[in-house]
Amino acid sequence: MGSAAVGPAERFPSVAGGCYRIQVLVVGHNKRWRDEAAAQVHRVGFQATVCDRGVDAMTVLALGLPVDIMIIDAALKGNLCGARLAVEARELRPNLRIVFASDDLDDEAADLIPDALTIERDRLTGGEMVGTVRDVLSGRLS
Repeated sequence: MGSAAVGPAERFPSVAGGCYRIQVLVVGHNKRWRDEAAAQVHRVGFQATVCDRGVDAMTVLALGLPVDIMIIDAALKGNLCGARLAVEARELRPNLRIVFASDDLDDEAADLIPDALTIERDRLTGGEMVGTVRDVLSGRLS
């Protein structure tokens, strides 16, 4: 029996996250929301890193850890609040995909990062979290 030569592109397709799986950075002050978001992400095989402060999220990014998408609770408070965190993160990683979870869809964060997606916080619970992550990664939402 002959074997067909299979090149590296066929064996190792280019996928966001590479060998580390899809990496989702979840940032928010509310522990219940963070834990639910991380659980949804893990349930479908993605990897979640969870931070309760913007400075911790920036540390993850500055250390060069793989992150494909960052989901920020727009109500995040502190020195690196939701909007400022997004701006700083985008300066550090220009291609980082960002999703804001907000109760106010006219949030200032969307004005500062025009290609970020802003979604009602309630939609980012349950199965909708995973659907949103998949859509953003595939480019269907922007």
